[in-house]
Amino acid sequence: MATSTLLLIAVFAVALLLFLVIRIKLSAFVALILVSMITAFVAGIPLDKIMPTLIAGMGGTLGSITIIVGLGAILGKLIEESGGAESLADYFTKILGQKRTVAALACAGFVLGIPIFVDVGFIILVPIVLGFARINKANPIVYGIPVVVCMLVVHVIVPPHPGPVAAAGILTVDVGMLTLLGLIISIPTAVVGFITARIVVRRFLAGREGETMLNKAFQNQQQEKESSLPESLAPVENPPSVGLIIALILIPIGLIMCGTVGATCFDKGTGIYRFTQFIGSPGTALMISIALAFFTIGVRRGWALAKISDVMDSALPAAAVVILVTGGGGVFGKVLTETGVGTALADTLAGLGIPVLPAGFLIAAALRASQGSATVAILTSAGLLSTACAGLPEMERVLVNIAIGFGSLGFSHINDSLFWILTKYLGISVSDGLRTWTIATTVTGIAGFIFTWLAAMILL
Repeated sequence: MATSTLLLIAVFAVALLLFLVIRIKLSAFVALILVSMITAFVAGIPLDKIMPTLIAGMGGTLGSITIIVGLGAILGKLIEESGGAESLADYFTKILGQKRTVAALACAGFVLGIPIFVDVGFIILVPIVLGFARINKANPIVYGIPVVVCMLVVHVIVPPHPGPVAAAGILTVDVGMLTLLGLIISIPTAVVGFITARIVVRRFLAGREGETMLNKAFQNQQQEKESSLPESLAPVENPPSVGLIIALILIPIGLIMCGTVGATCFDKGTGIYRFTQFIGSPGTALMISIALAFFTIGVRRGWALAKISDVMDSALPAAAVVILVTGGGGVFGKVLTETGVGTALADTLAGLGIPVLPAGFLIAAALRASQGSATVAILTSAGLLSTACAGLPEMERVLVNIAIGFGSLGFSHINDSLFWILTKYLGISVSDGLRTWTIATTVTGIAGFIFTWLAAMILL
C-alpha cells in the first residue's frame, strides 16, 4: 500500500478516536478497540488476522504493566489511606515552601528516572503527587506533568534504559560515552521541559474558568470520594511518620536500581546475577514494599486485618480502569505498527537526503507520532540509519543516538500507553492531556535536539 494511503489511514484513525472519546464521550477502552478493528480492516489486514493482532497488542502491553500497575496501586492506596502521602507532602511543603515543592519533586523524578522505567517511577510517585496536590490545594497536573516530563527525558536518552542501550548496540556506540554525554545534555533539556510544563499547565488552568475554580472542584471531588468510604476505611487520625513513608517509596526504587546495576556488573548465569534480577524486577520490589507496608502501616499501627484487606482491594477497581485503557492504547499502537505506516513514513524521510543528525530526530519523531512507543521509535530509527552511521566518528554516532532519543520523546498522544496512564491517574480528559502533556513533551523533545545540535557544533 502506498505511503500516502497509509498516512491517510493513520490520520483518519486518530481523528476518529478523538471524535469518539471527546465528542461522543464513548468509553476510552471501547473506542480504542473499535477504532483498532476499523483501522486494521481498512488497512488491509486479513480478516482472520485482525483479532489475533488486537490480542497481541493487548497482551504485549498488559504483560509489562499489569503487575506493576496493580501492585503500585495497592502500595499507593495503603500510603494514601494511612494519611502518609499528605503527611509527607505537608512536611516538605513546610520545609521548602509551596513554590519550591514542584521543582523539588521534578528533580527527584529526574534522578529516579535514571535507573527506573518512567511508567514504574510515576506509579510509585503517584500517591506523593496527589498528596502534594491536596496539601497545597492544587490540581494534580501541577505536580504530575512536570515530574513525568523530567523522568521521560532520561528514559529515552540515558542507559540503562532499553531504547538508548539497544540503539547504541545497533550504531556501535560506546555506552559509557553515551551515558556521560546523555546526562550532560539531559540536564538543560529537563530544565526546559520543567519550565515548559509549568507554563503549559498554568495557561491550561487559567483557561478553565480560573485555577481557583478548578482546584475547588478537585478538592470537592476528593472530599466526596473520602466521605463515600465506609467508616472502617477512613484515614487514621495519626498518620505514619515521614521517615516510614520515604522508606516505603525508596525501598522498591533501591531494589530496582540493584537489579539494574547487577545486570551490568555480573555475568549472566551466575547466582548473584539471578538474585539481583529477581529482587530488582519491579514486581518483586513492589511486593516487598507492600509486605513492609502491610506490617508497618497496618498491623503495627493497630489496623484490623479485615481493614487492611479492604483498603488493598479498594485500590483494584481504579487500577483495572488504568490497565484496560492502557492495554487498549497498546492495541491501537500495535495495529498502526502492523499496517506499516510508521516504517513507510520513516523510509520516506530516510530517502530525502537529510543530514544524519536531523534525520535521526525526524525519523524517530515520525515513528513516535505514528505508532506510540518511544522504544520502538528508537530501535527502528537506529536500524534505518545504521548504514549511514557506519563510517562516522564515534562522537557523531553518540550524538545521533541522542538525537534519535529526543525524537522519540515528543508527540506523545492517544497511541502511547503512558499517555493513558498519565491521564487516568491525574484525572484529566483526553483533550486536556493533548493540550498539556502532548505539548510539553513535544517542546521538550525539540529543545533536546537543539541542545544536541549545539553539542555537535562544539564537539565535531
